[in-house]
Amino acid sequence: MAQTYNGYCVKCKEKRDFEGEAVETNGRRMAKGICPVCGTKMNRILGKEKTE
Repeated sequence: MAQTYNGYCVKCKEKRDFEGEAVETNGRRMAKGICPVCGTKMNRILGKEKTE
């Protein structure tokens, strides 16, 4: 299920909202998606998931 995240697009050089999924790589959670304007892959490192 895709969620909306806010990240920095290196190609556009602007912060944009993108739809992506949270994945875990090497013990780090990150959101991966595609920039809606230029189509470049975007990443955003997320904090630890709250478990309550």
